[in-house]
Amino acid sequence: MSEVKISAETRTEFGKGAARRIRRDSKVPGVLYGHGSDPLHLTLPGHELLLALRTSNVLIALDIDGKANELAIPKSVQRDPIRGYLEHVDLLLVKRGEKVTVEVPVHAEGELAAGGNLLEHVLNALPVEAEATHIPESFTVSVEGLEAGASVLAKDIKLPKGTTLAVEEDTVVLQVLAAQAEEAPEGEETAGEEVAEA
Repeated sequence: MSEVKISAETRTEFGKGAARRIRRDSKVPGVLYGHGSDPLHLTLPGHELLLALRTSNVLIALDIDGKANELAIPKSVQRDPIRGYLEHVDLLLVKRGEKVTVEVPVHAEGELAAGGNLLEHVLNALPVEAEATHIPESFTVSVEGLEAGASVLAKDIKLPKGTTLAVEEDTVVLQVLAAQAEEAPEGEETAGEEVAEA
């Protein structure tokens, strides 16, 4: 798992106006919370944070005001629905060695058995409990040769040492759906019936 260092500043201005000013400076307002401490309001560099968040469950080493160093993982990220830029981020304070519950993306690889069947992602991400500094970036599952009706359960996914499931073992993660038979267009049916009558 990657660890990214980011410098942050504490902020004392709140509200929409203050947030807009922060974003105009290519920065992002955020909140750091956890371990029963009071929420700490931060201003983070927009570009660096955007790059860091490309990695799922990235571990962020925060250098706050050049004096306090904290570890955090992203808990909630708000983006502009049209432009996609970061509007706000909630960060969860973590400690080395501490277990946290996170959702890890699941990727499928391989070809299904012939027949035009469809693969449904019931869960796009698998909830697991892992050590804060060893969170898996993703899980890759082989669906090679699976036929209609087959499914991949949470317990079928190989987890790295120290990582445990945070859902029931029999939770369906992926399933193969049978291809739907295409119905003939109405015009073709009518034409066939007319030929039969003649």
